[in-house]
Amino acid sequence: MRNKVGAVLIALQVAVTMTIIVNAIHLITSRDDLMSRDSGLDESNQFYITTIGYDQNYDARYVTDSDLDLLRNVPGVVDAIQINALPMSNSGSSRTIKNAAGEDAGDAGAAVYYVDDHAVNAMGIELLAGENFKPTDITWREMNKGDWPQTVMITATLATSLFPDLEPQQAVGRTLYTGDDEPMTVVAVIKQLHAPWVGWGNIEHAMLVPQKSDSVYAHYLVRTSPGSRDAVMPQAVAQMEQRDVGRMVLEHDTVNQLRSDSYRNDTALQSILWVIIVTLMIITALGIVGLISFTINRRRRQIGTRRALGASRGDIISYFLTENVLITFTGVVIGCAGSVALNMWLVSTFDLPRLNLIYLPIAMLALLAVGLLAVYGPALRAAHISPATATRNI
Repeated sequence: MRNKVGAVLIALQVAVTMTIIVNAIHLITSRDDLMSRDSGLDESNQFYITTIGYDQNYDARYVTDSDLDLLRNVPGVVDAIQINALPMSNSGSSRTIKNAAGEDAGDAGAAVYYVDDHAVNAMGIELLAGENFKPTDITWREMNKGDWPQTVMITATLATSLFPDLEPQQAVGRTLYTGDDEPMTVVAVIKQLHAPWVGWGNIEHAMLVPQKSDSVYAHYLVRTSPGSRDAVMPQAVAQMEQRDVGRMVLEHDTVNQLRSDSYRNDTALQSILWVIIVTLMIITALGIVGLISFTINRRRRQIGTRRALGASRGDIISYFLTENVLITFTGVVIGCAGSVALNMWLVSTFDLPRLNLIYLPIAMLALLAVGLLAVYGPALRAAHISPATATRNI
Protein backbone atom coordinates (compact mmCIF):
# COMPACT_ATOMS: atom_id res chain seq x y z
CA MET A 1 0.00 0.00 0.00
CA ARG A 2 3.00 2.31 0.49
CA ASN A 3 4.16 1.75 -3.11
CA LYS A 4 1.01 1.78 -5.19
CA VAL A 5 2.39 2.85 -8.57
CA GLY A 6 3.84 -0.53 -9.55
CA ALA A 7 0.73 -2.42 -8.46
CA VAL A 8 -1.57 0.03 -10.28
CA LEU A 9 0.46 -0.26 -13.47
CA ILE A 10 0.33 -4.07 -13.37
CA ALA A 11 -3.42 -4.03 -12.68
CA LEU A 12 -3.94 -1.69 -15.65
CA GLN A 13 -1.74 -3.89 -17.83
CA VAL A 14 -3.83 -6.92 -16.87
CA ALA A 15 -7.02 -4.96 -17.63
CA VAL A 16 -5.80 -3.91 -21.08
CA THR A 17 -4.59 -7.44 -21.81
CA MET A 18 -7.93 -8.92 -20.83
CA THR A 19 -9.87 -6.35 -22.87
CA ILE A 20 -7.89 -7.16 -25.99
CA ILE A 21 -7.70 -10.95 -25.66
CA VAL A 22 -11.40 -11.36 -24.87
CA ASN A 23 -12.40 -9.50 -28.00
CA ALA A 24 -9.64 -11.18 -30.03
CA ILE A 25 -10.89 -14.63 -29.02
CA HIS A 26 -14.43 -13.50 -29.80
CA LEU A 27 -13.31 -12.48 -33.29
CA ILE A 28 -11.47 -15.79 -33.76
CA THR A 29 -14.51 -17.87 -32.84
CA SER A 30 -16.74 -15.65 -35.00
CA ARG A 31 -14.45 -16.33 -37.96
CA ASP A 32 -14.56 -20.03 -37.15
CA ASP A 33 -18.35 -19.91 -37.32
CA LEU A 34 -18.17 -18.18 -40.71
CA MET A 35 -15.59 -20.56 -42.15
CA SER A 36 -17.47 -23.66 -40.97
CA ARG A 37 -20.81 -22.70 -42.55
CA ASP A 38 -22.42 -25.45 -44.59
CA SER A 39 -22.26 -24.50 -48.28
CA GLY A 40 -24.91 -27.03 -49.29
CA LEU A 41 -22.41 -28.87 -51.52
CA ASP A 42 -20.92 -32.34 -51.10
CA GLU A 43 -17.53 -30.68 -50.73
CA SER A 44 -15.42 -33.65 -49.66
CA ASN A 45 -16.33 -35.50 -52.86
CA GLN A 46 -16.11 -32.68 -55.39
CA PHE A 47 -13.51 -31.00 -57.56
CA TYR A 48 -13.60 -28.48 -60.38
CA ILE A 49 -11.87 -28.02 -63.72
CA THR A 50 -11.59 -24.66 -65.47
CA THR A 51 -10.97 -24.49 -69.23
CA ILE A 52 -10.61 -21.84 -71.90
CA GLY A 53 -10.98 -22.12 -75.68
CA TYR A 54 -8.24 -20.61 -77.82
CA ASP A 55 -9.04 -21.81 -81.33
CA GLN A 56 -10.50 -19.25 -83.75
CA ASN A 57 -13.21 -21.74 -84.77
CA TYR A 58 -13.88 -22.88 -81.22
CA ASP A 59 -17.29 -24.56 -80.94
CA ALA A 60 -18.24 -23.92 -77.32
CA ARG A 61 -21.48 -25.90 -77.41
CA TYR A 62 -19.92 -29.00 -78.92
CA VAL A 63 -16.91 -28.89 -76.59
CA THR A 64 -19.06 -28.35 -73.50
CA ASP A 65 -21.42 -31.22 -74.29
CA SER A 66 -18.59 -33.60 -75.22
CA ASP A 67 -16.59 -32.60 -72.12
CA LEU A 68 -19.60 -33.34 -69.94
CA ASP A 69 -20.08 -36.73 -71.62
CA LEU A 70 -16.43 -37.52 -70.99
CA LEU A 71 -16.51 -36.46 -67.34
CA ARG A 72 -19.77 -38.25 -66.56
CA ASN A 73 -18.31 -41.50 -67.90
CA VAL A 74 -15.04 -41.40 -65.92
CA PRO A 75 -15.09 -44.33 -63.44
CA GLY A 76 -15.94 -43.05 -59.97
CA VAL A 77 -17.75 -39.90 -61.18
CA VAL A 78 -21.30 -39.54 -59.87
CA ASP A 79 -22.17 -36.56 -62.06
CA ALA A 80 -20.78 -33.37 -63.59
CA ILE A 81 -22.09 -30.01 -64.76
CA GLN A 82 -20.91 -26.89 -66.50
CA ILE A 83 -21.44 -23.93 -64.19
CA ASN A 84 -20.74 -20.23 -64.68
CA ALA A 85 -19.35 -19.69 -61.17
CA LEU A 86 -18.26 -21.80 -58.24
CA PRO A 87 -19.73 -21.38 -54.75
CA MET A 88 -17.22 -19.74 -52.37
CA SER A 89 -14.94 -18.72 -55.27
CA ASN A 90 -15.48 -14.96 -54.69
CA SER A 91 -16.31 -14.52 -58.37
CA GLY A 92 -19.74 -14.82 -59.96
CA SER A 93 -22.94 -13.17 -61.16
CA SER A 94 -25.90 -11.73 -59.29
CA ARG A 95 -29.32 -10.31 -60.10
CA THR A 96 -32.04 -8.38 -58.33
CA ILE A 97 -35.08 -10.63 -58.02
CA LYS A 98 -38.57 -9.26 -57.39
CA ASN A 99 -41.62 -11.02 -55.97
CA ALA A 100 -44.01 -9.11 -58.23
CA ALA A 101 -43.98 -6.98 -61.37
CA GLY A 102 -43.59 -3.25 -61.05
CA GLU A 103 -41.27 -0.82 -59.29
CA ASP A 104 -42.94 -1.17 -55.89
CA ALA A 105 -42.40 -4.93 -55.61
CA GLY A 106 -40.29 -6.46 -52.86
CA ASP A 107 -36.86 -7.53 -54.04
CA ALA A 108 -33.64 -9.24 -52.99
CA GLY A 109 -30.21 -9.78 -54.48
CA ALA A 110 -29.36 -13.32 -55.53
CA ALA A 111 -26.31 -15.12 -56.85
CA VAL A 112 -27.08 -16.74 -60.20
CA TYR A 113 -25.77 -20.16 -61.25
CA TYR A 114 -26.31 -21.29 -64.84
CA VAL A 115 -26.61 -25.08 -64.79
CA ASP A 116 -28.38 -27.99 -66.48
CA ASP A 117 -30.69 -30.76 -65.27
CA HIS A 118 -27.75 -32.61 -63.64
CA ALA A 119 -27.15 -29.80 -61.13
CA VAL A 120 -28.98 -31.29 -58.14
CA ASN A 121 -27.04 -34.54 -58.39
CA ALA A 122 -23.67 -33.02 -59.30
CA MET A 123 -23.79 -30.36 -56.60
CA GLY A 124 -25.19 -32.67 -53.94
CA ILE A 125 -27.85 -30.14 -52.94
CA GLU A 126 -31.13 -31.06 -51.27
CA LEU A 127 -34.55 -29.97 -52.52
CA LEU A 128 -37.03 -29.00 -49.83
CA ALA A 129 -39.91 -28.87 -52.28
CA GLY A 130 -40.61 -29.00 -55.98
CA GLU A 131 -38.87 -30.93 -58.74
CA ASN A 132 -35.64 -30.89 -60.71
CA PHE A 133 -35.22 -29.20 -64.08
CA LYS A 134 -36.28 -31.27 -67.08
CA PRO A 135 -33.86 -31.77 -70.00
CA THR A 136 -36.27 -29.77 -72.15
CA ASP A 137 -35.89 -26.79 -69.78
CA ILE A 138 -32.22 -26.35 -70.60
CA THR A 139 -31.25 -23.66 -73.11
CA TRP A 140 -27.98 -22.03 -74.18
CA ARG A 141 -27.09 -18.63 -72.84
CA GLU A 142 -25.13 -16.71 -75.42
CA MET A 143 -22.57 -14.12 -74.42
CA ASN A 144 -23.85 -10.55 -74.12
CA LYS A 145 -27.46 -11.73 -74.36
CA GLY A 146 -29.85 -11.71 -71.42
CA ASP A 147 -32.58 -14.15 -72.39
CA TRP A 148 -34.08 -15.64 -69.25
CA PRO A 149 -35.76 -19.06 -69.02
CA GLN A 150 -39.21 -19.57 -67.62
CA THR A 151 -38.21 -21.74 -64.65
CA VAL A 152 -35.73 -21.34 -61.76
CA MET A 153 -34.80 -22.90 -58.42
CA ILE A 154 -34.14 -20.72 -55.37
CA THR A 155 -32.74 -21.33 -51.89
CA ALA A 156 -34.99 -21.42 -48.84
CA THR A 157 -33.36 -18.27 -47.45
CA LEU A 158 -34.03 -16.37 -50.66
CA ALA A 159 -37.63 -17.64 -50.67
CA THR A 160 -38.10 -16.33 -47.13
CA SER A 161 -36.65 -12.93 -48.08
CA LEU A 162 -38.98 -12.63 -51.08
CA PHE A 163 -42.06 -14.09 -49.40
CA PRO A 164 -41.68 -13.39 -45.65
CA ASP A 165 -45.28 -14.39 -44.91
CA LEU A 166 -44.90 -17.88 -46.41
CA GLU A 167 -43.03 -21.04 -45.55
CA PRO A 168 -40.07 -21.52 -47.93
CA GLN A 169 -41.72 -24.60 -49.50
CA GLN A 170 -44.74 -22.50 -50.46
CA ALA A 171 -42.61 -20.50 -52.89
CA VAL A 172 -42.87 -23.37 -55.38
CA GLY A 173 -45.15 -22.29 -58.22
CA ARG A 174 -44.72 -18.59 -57.44
CA THR A 175 -43.63 -16.19 -60.16
CA LEU A 176 -40.52 -14.07 -59.77
CA TYR A 177 -39.37 -11.20 -61.94
CA THR A 178 -36.02 -9.85 -63.07
CA GLY A 179 -34.76 -7.28 -65.54
CA ASP A 180 -37.64 -5.63 -67.34
CA ASP A 181 -40.19 -7.62 -65.36
CA GLU A 182 -39.30 -10.90 -67.06
CA PRO A 183 -41.32 -13.66 -65.32
CA MET A 184 -39.79 -16.87 -63.95
CA THR A 185 -41.64 -19.67 -62.20
CA VAL A 186 -40.10 -21.29 -59.13
CA VAL A 187 -40.05 -25.06 -59.74
CA ALA A 188 -38.09 -26.03 -56.62
CA VAL A 189 -36.76 -24.67 -53.31
CA ILE A 190 -33.21 -25.67 -52.32
CA LYS A 191 -32.47 -26.30 -48.65
CA GLN A 192 -29.09 -24.56 -48.74
CA LEU A 193 -26.57 -23.27 -51.26
CA HIS A 194 -23.92 -20.61 -50.84
CA ALA A 195 -23.25 -17.73 -53.18
CA PRO A 196 -19.72 -17.25 -54.54
CA TRP A 197 -18.87 -14.37 -52.18
CA VAL A 198 -17.98 -15.61 -48.69
CA GLY A 199 -18.08 -12.10 -47.24
CA TRP A 200 -21.56 -11.28 -48.57
CA GLY A 201 -24.23 -10.78 -45.94
CA ASN A 202 -26.77 -12.63 -48.12
CA ILE A 203 -24.52 -15.59 -48.84
CA GLU A 204 -27.48 -17.99 -48.81
CA HIS A 205 -29.35 -16.04 -51.50
CA ALA A 206 -28.78 -18.22 -54.57
CA MET A 207 -30.74 -19.14 -57.68
CA LEU A 208 -30.24 -21.93 -60.24
CA VAL A 209 -31.09 -21.07 -63.85
CA PRO A 210 -31.52 -23.86 -66.47
CA GLN A 211 -28.99 -22.59 -68.98
CA LYS A 212 -25.55 -23.61 -70.20
CA SER A 213 -23.04 -20.91 -71.08
CA ASP A 214 -22.06 -20.55 -74.72
CA SER A 215 -18.62 -19.20 -73.86
CA VAL A 216 -14.94 -19.98 -74.43
CA TYR A 217 -14.51 -19.97 -70.67
CA ALA A 218 -16.01 -22.82 -68.63
CA HIS A 219 -16.08 -24.26 -65.14
CA TYR A 220 -16.91 -27.94 -64.65
CA LEU A 221 -18.01 -29.11 -61.21
CA VAL A 222 -17.53 -32.85 -60.74
CA ARG A 223 -18.89 -35.02 -57.96
CA THR A 224 -17.36 -38.41 -57.24
CA SER A 225 -18.40 -41.40 -55.22
CA PRO A 226 -17.43 -41.13 -51.53
CA GLY A 227 -13.71 -41.47 -50.92
CA SER A 228 -12.68 -41.62 -54.60
CA ARG A 229 -12.15 -37.93 -55.36
CA ASP A 230 -8.35 -37.91 -55.03
CA ALA A 231 -8.01 -40.87 -57.37
CA VAL A 232 -10.60 -39.70 -59.91
CA MET A 233 -9.48 -36.06 -60.24
CA PRO A 234 -6.08 -36.63 -61.92
CA GLN A 235 -7.63 -39.23 -64.23
CA ALA A 236 -10.42 -36.85 -65.29
CA VAL A 237 -7.99 -33.95 -65.81
CA ALA A 238 -5.67 -36.14 -67.90
CA GLN A 239 -8.51 -37.18 -70.19
CA MET A 240 -9.61 -33.55 -70.58
CA GLU A 241 -6.09 -32.47 -71.48
CA GLN A 242 -5.75 -35.22 -74.08
CA ARG A 243 -8.66 -33.87 -76.12
CA ASP A 244 -7.64 -31.78 -79.14
CA VAL A 245 -10.69 -29.50 -79.40
CA GLY A 246 -9.10 -26.06 -79.32
CA ARG A 247 -9.20 -25.51 -75.61
CA MET A 248 -6.89 -26.06 -72.66
CA VAL A 249 -7.26 -26.76 -68.95
CA LEU A 250 -6.43 -23.66 -66.93
CA GLU A 251 -6.70 -25.04 -63.42
CA HIS A 252 -8.25 -27.75 -61.29
CA ASP A 253 -8.55 -28.37 -57.57
CA THR A 254 -10.82 -29.75 -54.89
CA VAL A 255 -13.77 -27.80 -53.52
CA ASN A 256 -12.24 -28.21 -50.05
CA GLN A 257 -9.19 -26.31 -51.25
CA LEU A 258 -11.43 -23.74 -52.89
CA ARG A 259 -13.03 -23.11 -49.49
CA SER A 260 -9.60 -22.79 -47.84
CA ASP A 261 -8.42 -20.32 -50.47
CA SER A 262 -11.56 -18.22 -50.19
CA TYR A 263 -11.21 -17.93 -46.41
CA ARG A 264 -7.46 -17.34 -46.52
CA ASN A 265 -7.77 -13.78 -45.22
CA ASP A 266 -9.90 -14.96 -42.32
CA THR A 267 -7.36 -17.66 -41.48
CA ALA A 268 -4.56 -15.10 -41.60
CA LEU A 269 -6.53 -12.79 -39.31
CA GLN A 270 -6.97 -15.61 -36.82
CA SER A 271 -3.24 -16.33 -36.85
CA ILE A 272 -2.42 -12.66 -36.26
CA LEU A 273 -4.89 -12.49 -33.38
CA TRP A 274 -3.40 -15.62 -31.77
CA VAL A 275 0.08 -14.06 -32.01
CA ILE A 276 -1.27 -10.90 -30.36
CA ILE A 277 -2.92 -12.92 -27.58
CA VAL A 278 0.21 -14.94 -26.82
CA THR A 279 2.43 -11.85 -26.98
CA LEU A 280 0.21 -9.90 -24.59
CA MET A 281 0.11 -12.82 -22.16
CA ILE A 282 3.91 -13.06 -22.20
CA ILE A 283 4.34 -9.30 -21.75
CA THR A 284 1.86 -9.33 -18.85
CA ALA A 285 3.65 -12.27 -17.23
CA LEU A 286 7.02 -10.53 -17.61
CA GLY A 287 5.55 -7.37 -16.10
CA ILE A 288 4.37 -9.32 -13.08
CA VAL A 289 7.77 -11.02 -12.75
CA GLY A 290 9.51 -7.65 -12.94
CA LEU A 291 7.24 -6.06 -10.32
CA ILE A 292 7.56 -8.94 -7.87
CA SER A 293 11.32 -9.17 -8.36
CA PHE A 294 11.65 -5.43 -7.70
CA THR A 295 9.41 -5.73 -4.64
CA ILE A 296 11.41 -8.64 -3.27
CA ASN A 297 14.69 -6.76 -3.64
CA ARG A 298 13.24 -3.85 -1.68
CA ARG A 299 11.85 -6.13 1.03
CA ARG A 300 14.80 -8.38 1.65
CA ARG A 301 15.24 -7.20 5.26
CA GLN A 302 11.48 -7.42 5.85
CA ILE A 303 11.41 -10.97 4.49
CA GLY A 304 14.50 -11.87 6.52
CA THR A 305 12.84 -10.45 9.64
CA ARG A 306 9.70 -12.53 9.06
CA ARG A 307 11.84 -15.62 8.54
CA ALA A 308 13.74 -14.85 11.79
CA LEU A 309 10.40 -14.50 13.63
CA GLY A 310 9.37 -17.98 12.52
CA ALA A 311 7.67 -17.53 9.14
CA SER A 312 8.11 -20.63 6.99
CA ARG A 313 9.05 -20.62 3.33
CA GLY A 314 5.45 -21.52 2.53
CA ASP A 315 4.27 -18.42 4.41
CA ILE A 316 6.53 -16.21 2.27
CA ILE A 317 5.38 -17.84 -0.96
CA SER A 318 1.71 -17.59 -0.03
CA TYR A 319 2.16 -13.93 0.88
CA PHE A 320 3.38 -12.99 -2.58
CA LEU A 321 0.85 -15.24 -4.28
CA THR A 322 -1.95 -13.57 -2.34
CA GLU A 323 -0.60 -10.12 -3.15
CA ASN A 324 -0.49 -11.02 -6.84
CA VAL A 325 -4.02 -12.43 -6.79
CA LEU A 326 -5.33 -9.16 -5.37
CA ILE A 327 -3.55 -7.09 -8.02
CA THR A 328 -4.51 -9.40 -10.90
CA PHE A 329 -8.11 -9.71 -9.73
CA THR A 330 -8.42 -5.92 -9.65
CA GLY A 331 -7.08 -5.85 -13.21
CA VAL A 332 -9.46 -8.51 -14.55
CA VAL A 333 -12.47 -6.81 -12.97
CA ILE A 334 -11.54 -3.60 -14.78
CA GLY A 335 -10.83 -5.70 -17.88
CA CYS A 336 -14.37 -7.13 -17.82
CA ALA A 337 -15.82 -3.65 -18.11
CA GLY A 338 -13.28 -2.77 -20.80
CA SER A 339 -14.05 -5.92 -22.78
CA VAL A 340 -17.76 -5.19 -22.87
CA ALA A 341 -17.17 -1.53 -23.76
CA LEU A 342 -14.78 -2.40 -26.60
CA ASN A 343 -17.21 -4.98 -27.98
CA MET A 344 -20.06 -2.48 -27.92
CA TRP A 345 -17.91 -0.11 -29.97
CA LEU A 346 -16.98 -2.87 -32.44
CA VAL A 347 -20.63 -3.87 -32.81
CA SER A 348 -21.79 -0.32 -33.49
CA THR A 349 -18.85 0.60 -35.75
CA PHE A 350 -18.14 -2.58 -37.71
CA ASP A 351 -21.41 -4.50 -37.28
CA LEU A 352 -19.62 -7.39 -35.58
CA PRO A 353 -21.51 -9.96 -33.48
CA ARG A 354 -22.06 -9.29 -29.81
CA LEU A 355 -19.65 -10.71 -27.27
CA ASN A 356 -20.45 -14.08 -25.75
CA LEU A 357 -20.16 -13.39 -22.01
CA ILE A 358 -18.79 -16.89 -21.38
CA TYR A 359 -15.39 -15.55 -22.52
CA LEU A 360 -15.18 -13.22 -19.51
CA PRO A 361 -14.85 -15.83 -16.71
CA ILE A 362 -12.59 -17.93 -18.93
CA ALA A 363 -10.26 -14.98 -19.53
CA MET A 364 -10.35 -14.07 -15.84
CA LEU A 365 -9.26 -17.55 -14.80
CA ALA A 366 -6.59 -17.65 -17.51
CA LEU A 367 -5.05 -14.36 -16.43
CA LEU A 368 -5.21 -15.30 -12.75
CA ALA A 369 -3.39 -18.53 -13.63
CA VAL A 370 -0.78 -16.62 -15.67
CA GLY A 371 -0.29 -14.24 -12.75
CA LEU A 372 0.22 -17.07 -10.26
CA LEU A 373 2.66 -18.86 -12.55
CA ALA A 374 4.58 -15.64 -13.17
CA VAL A 375 4.91 -14.82 -9.48
CA TYR A 376 5.76 -18.31 -8.28
CA GLY A 377 9.41 -18.22 -9.37
CA PRO A 378 10.25 -14.89 -7.70
CA ALA A 379 8.22 -15.92 -4.62
CA LEU A 380 10.21 -19.13 -4.38
CA ARG A 381 13.46 -17.16 -4.48
CA ALA A 382 12.09 -14.85 -1.78
CA ALA A 383 11.32 -17.87 0.40
CA HIS A 384 15.00 -18.84 0.29
CA ILE A 385 16.17 -15.50 1.74
CA SER A 386 18.12 -16.21 4.92
CA PRO A 387 16.83 -14.95 8.30
CA ALA A 388 20.29 -13.47 8.81
CA THR A 389 19.41 -10.85 6.18
CA ALA A 390 17.42 -9.03 8.86
CA THR A 391 20.64 -8.20 10.76
CA ARG A 392 22.46 -6.71 7.76
CA ASN A 393 22.63 -3.03 6.92
CA ILE A 394 21.31 -2.62 3.34
